[in-house]
Amino acid sequence: MAVRGIAGPLLAWFDRHKRDLPWRRTSDPYRIWVSEVMLQQTQVDRVIGYYERFMAAFPSVEALAQTPLDEVLRHWEGLGYYSRARNLHAAAQRVVGEHGGVFPRTYDALRALPGVGEYTAGAVLSIACGDPLPAVDANVIRVLARLFALQGDATEVRREVALRAREVLPEERPGDFNQALMELGALICIPGRPGCLICPLTDVCEARRQGLQDRVPEARSQPLRQMAEVAGVVYAGDRVLIAKR
Repeated sequence: MAVRGIAGPLLAWFDRHKRDLPWRRTSDPYRIWVSEVMLQQTQVDRVIGYYERFMAAFPSVEALAQTPLDEVLRHWEGLGYYSRARNLHAAAQRVVGEHGGVFPRTYDALRALPGVGEYTAGAVLSIACGDPLPAVDANVIRVLARLFALQGDATEVRREVALRAREVLPEERPGDFNQALMELGALICIPGRPGCLICPLTDVCEARRQGLQDRVPEARSQPLRQMAEVAGVVYAGDRVLIAKR
């Protein structure tokens, strides 16, 4: 099986094993957009409850746009990264004010909204509209870096992954394909020790063939943080005061 033909086995695996998540039960671009924003920097299990409550409070982009920001932030409370909620609110107001409440269905219009980057636009348009656009997140980077045994500088690997993501994207079911790559990265092709024995792509995985699956992609090096520590000791008779900062 050629690497370019991974869609068949990957989608077959996805159809059998995908998690039943509330945002997968809709094709509404507004609801998919909200889920994608919530999933940034936040685990799926934590997002589910917040997503369902948020959708109950703001079932449409108009409802979100017409609600005061303080109220939106109250529903976001505990999820963290509050700039996401502010961007959602601002973007919803743009959709209502500039698009008549109709959620944008073109890449450029979607990218023009506050907080919408390349990944989010690709995810929303491929899942909701069937547009053949890749959606490359951390899970997809890991899966494709292993599939093609991409090594080296993290920035170069990301750039190469973006190119490969377009190469392997099928014309049919591009949204499901993107979700399948993400699901594979979340459940099987995990960091460290991936579950290669149960992976639907193990036969065409170049990192697996070379025995590199535990080391690809290389971890992004973090700059050392310089810490300064000061301690003081004060003696007062038989008492000792120690201060440290």
